[in-house]
Amino acid sequence: MPDQALSGSRLRVLVVDDNPVVRAGLAALLGAHPDIEVVAQAANGEDAVTVATAHPPDVVLLDVRMPGTDGITALPDLARLAPVMMLTYSSEPEVVDEALRRGAAGYLVHGEFTTTELITAVRDVGRGAPVLPDSLGVSYEPDEISSHLQSVVGQSSRLRPAYGALQRRLGPNQPDFGLSSREAEVMDLIAAGMSNGQIAAACFISEKTVKNHINRIFAKLHSSSRSEAIAHWLGTARRGWGR
Repeated sequence: MPDQALSGSRLRVLVVDDNPVVRAGLAALLGAHPDIEVVAQAANGEDAVTVATAHPPDVVLLDVRMPGTDGITALPDLARLAPVMMLTYSSEPEVVDEALRRGAAGYLVHGEFTTTELITAVRDVGRGAPVLPDSLGVSYEPDEISSHLQSVVGQSSRLRPAYGALQRRLGPNQPDFGLSSREAEVMDLIAAGMSNGQIAAACFISEKTVKNHINRIFAKLHSSSRSEAIAHWLGTARRGWGR
């Protein structure tokens, strides 16, 4: 998918929600930004698929619970047409998991994001970067990260060297240095040579969250740079270095 900012075109968004007030509010909010255009609205999943087929958008904002065809049911068909970000009041883990399994590229819960975060998330999904806030409590095991990263890699040849390095690094005997499971995931991706933006895409989190994880990782690894952290993580640091 071409980068909207680079191409100079506007990001075309389809808003799907059964509440007309929510649809109107989102249309006004998104339309206030010159690089975003709400090209259509729909009140249920069936109508959304019809509209998206006739006028393919760049991003679909999709509610979960709607009369008739709900968002989860319509999601696979919509995801084949454009990246889909769930925008809903439903935060149940099983709903989030099912949405991701069916192809959602992002998931936001009303009341848990700012206007700026919403606009950023729409742009991120539009350029192929998944969005999944840590507040949802969804985490991934190493093999799940590798599987998702492989799908991200498929979108960009620039990520293939990093994916190969990550595949070699992930393993059951990896020392954790007191890192949480998410911090270990982020450190693996750092060691694979990935940028903060690429890490955010692979882990379904924002770049701000990646930076927060990196700060905690550096503290736990007694490191002040990526190279030092990688050296400790891969076991190549001098004994006592940074302590």
